[in-house]
Amino acid sequence: MTDQTKRNQRYLALDVLRGMTVALMILVNNPGSWAHIYAPLEHAAWQGCTPTDLVFPFFLFVVGASMFFSFSKYGNQLNTESLLKIGKRTLLIFAIGLFLNSFPQWNFDFSKLRIMGVLQRIALAYGFAALIVLSVNKKYLPYIGGAILLVYWGLVVFAGGADPYSLAGNPASGFDTALFGVNHLYKGFGIPFDPEGVFSTLPAIVTVVIGYLAGSVIKEVPKVKVPSLLALAGITAIVIGWIWGLWFPLCKPIWSSSYVIYSAGWAALVLGLLIWLIDVKGYTKWTSFFVVFGVNPLFIFAFSGLWARILGRMVHVTMADNKVVNGSTWLYNELFLPMAGELNGSFLYAITHVILFWMLGYILWKRKIFIKV
Repeated sequence: MTDQTKRNQRYLALDVLRGMTVALMILVNNPGSWAHIYAPLEHAAWQGCTPTDLVFPFFLFVVGASMFFSFSKYGNQLNTESLLKIGKRTLLIFAIGLFLNSFPQWNFDFSKLRIMGVLQRIALAYGFAALIVLSVNKKYLPYIGGAILLVYWGLVVFAGGADPYSLAGNPASGFDTALFGVNHLYKGFGIPFDPEGVFSTLPAIVTVVIGYLAGSVIKEVPKVKVPSLLALAGITAIVIGWIWGLWFPLCKPIWSSSYVIYSAGWAALVLGLLIWLIDVKGYTKWTSFFVVFGVNPLFIFAFSGLWARILGRMVHVTMADNKVVNGSTWLYNELFLPMAGELNGSFLYAITHVILFWMLGYILWKRKIFIKV
């Protein structure tokens, strides 16, 4: 059986959507200058949802959808084999995230090590979601997911301050500070607050569970009916999430319950469209670019993070005015800025990184090297 046939059996659209999210994650994480970014490629300052705010939940959604297929060999049941797989994968992905946060380890102040991060959230959301979906009858998963989101809403309201949905008033910062200490939290919001912290990982688990339910639809429903079912579910979830957002605002940094439903709705809608286009209609010629990312997603994403840290933390260049800048700043200022200006140069820098890591992925793909993380 060829690799292409295997992909078709589990739906090529899943690989494509996974690849799209990885390519977009690399794109939005690597601008030439954080001061010059096109608006759709920026996260919302706090509340709200831009296209960039959909990228991470899309990835978690696809993780969940893929789980339904990968756990089929265990009968989608929790047993010794599936438990070992969950444990090993969770620990490995979390460890890679810690490795990247502390790189280069020989020149790092571990008293200021950020514990959480994107890969760490993927690890925990995957691990806990996997335990839930393999332990519970599938028909009860929507109720469990809904209960988690309602409980999380209650925790935010009753454990938060006067404005529990604000940066200063939400309870996530206090919880994660108590767990890790101030020195081990993200500082990018101006105060110690981790947008991938443990507290807000609770609703992210539901994003994976929803993806798992979508995966069950993909595998168990006739192919021609899948796009319409996913589209209908997606549109419904978008509307429900948006309405819920009137009371519990859409907010990626705290992964609000409304944001879970809203972003999962968009993921289901896009996946349904891709399945209709690729797996039903057979328009596959354009897909190989994204499949390259999709078959080695976590490896390519982690390697892109390692490369960014090498440029930012290890490469230093002394300019003509004796000012020392890191490698990424030097590349942007000396190559991309003169070539395309501030905004377009910053975008071109990011696009170049997407192409660079596509080339890495293409080499692995052509050699049929699939690195399981």
